[in-house]
Amino acid sequence: MDTQRRTIRSLVSKLSSVSEPARVDALCQLRLMSKEDPETRPIIAEAGAIPYIAETLYSSSHTSQENAAATLLNLSISEKEPLMSTRGVLDAIAHVISHHATTSSAAAVQSAAAAIHSLLSSVDSYRPLVGAKREIVYSLIDILRCHVSSPPRTIKDALKALFAIALHPLNRATMINLGAVPALFSLVVKDGRVGIVEDATAVIAQVAGCEDAAEAFRNAGGLSFLADLLDLATAASMRTKENTVSALLNLVRCGGEKVAADVRLATVFGALDGIADVRNSGSGKGKNKAAELLKVLLGENYSSDNGNVMLNSDNCSSFGSSRNHDSE
Repeated sequence: MDTQRRTIRSLVSKLSSVSEPARVDALCQLRLMSKEDPETRPIIAEAGAIPYIAETLYSSSHTSQENAAATLLNLSISEKEPLMSTRGVLDAIAHVISHHATTSSAAAVQSAAAAIHSLLSSVDSYRPLVGAKREIVYSLIDILRCHVSSPPRTIKDALKALFAIALHPLNRATMINLGAVPALFSLVVKDGRVGIVEDATAVIAQVAGCEDAAEAFRNAGGLSFLADLLDLATAASMRTKENTVSALLNLVRCGGEKVAADVRLATVFGALDGIADVRNSGSGKGKNKAAELLKVLLGENYSSDNGNVMLNSDNCSSFGSSRNHDSE
């Protein structure tokens, strides 16, 4: 262990070398060590490597950027506190992500987005700190807007990072203000890959739990998109349908009866079968949320018998009359 400590300290000292090849070589070795040997991570952090690694994210060299971002990602697995307490780390990550479409290496952007998710995966107190970094939030959303040119792995890591950010309720309004809702729905509609849609709807479900969500969803045509995902004819995965049910339920919980009336209208044709499918065949949480949503939408027209959802024949007419009354 003493030999390993000396080796790491020697490598960290080279990170400040005037020789770029020496810096790159040291960083490559630290990246490999932090990946293959978890026990080296705290030693690397204690040796003072983090400020140098963060500074390297501003490098114009893609090789240096990639190695630095990957090393930070490796360290984020276990050394969250040293990373979050080091001044400038979040700003450096923001720099890489914000230049995803121009000067940043694609691999560095992917690692940086993954590092955000890793940092927030188990520490609730970090979520408001990252959410306050508007450049990070905006840039992650912009990756979704540029989904045609963004690599699939980068999109998935951006979605995971946004999901972790949205777990803090106060961050959801920030995400909405920065354009998350239209970016998410555009991704769902235009991308279509199962994994991407599943991750995107998971973020949508979280963002829906905010007072500002109803108007943003309405402006983006979100209710229609969600209803389409619940239509059994679309053959969406069960995870996607569960996320969609969660999104609609969160909208109703935050928006009250006015939003519930809009959801009733949107789900009157086709989507109810999808909600019933989640109630019958989803996960434990999914079943409970679907049952709650059906009760909200159908009221007296909803009943369940031995776990099977039963929709009375007059539910469509009751939806129509309810909606018409609300809109007049």
